[in-house]
Amino acid sequence: MWGLAFAEQNPNATVVGLDWASVLEVAKENARAAGLADRYSTIIGNAFDVDLGAGYDIVLIPNFLHHFDPETNESLLRKVHAALTPKGIALTPDFIPNEDRISPARDAMFSLQMLGATPHGDAYTFAELDRMFGNAGFARNELRDLAPHPQRLVVSYK
Repeated sequence: MWGLAFAEQNPNATVVGLDWASVLEVAKENARAAGLADRYSTIIGNAFDVDLGAGYDIVLIPNFLHHFDPETNESLLRKVHAALTPKGIALTPDFIPNEDRISPARDAMFSLQMLGATPHGDAYTFAELDRMFGNAGFARNELRDLAPHPQRLVVSYK
């Protein structure tokens, strides 16, 4: 849905969705319903294993990194970095707790959810995400609010 929202606002945008086949069938239907089927394509499979391609201006990584440990995330982020154009950016909306790890409360609670629901996931602080993106080759990262949306956004510049 994030990519389709971009495409609805920018008539020059094309969107490539990457996920399991069953998820992408729903995404294709959403693209058709939004009148964007002609600007929507897919890559089926595991983001860690498939070829992402190249030449992307923007890569969206919504609600994904919190499922995995930092080393696994860095391996994916290196692939994302390589797939971007020289001035490309990665946009990562997620629940991002403050450095105290107890505020905002919803993000701290989300960290507990990841503890119980994933083998190695976490709600990462901006400092932790900044380090992961930096280790993957990104030059600079910014944290932005998405109010009134409950998540925050990491903007990572190649």
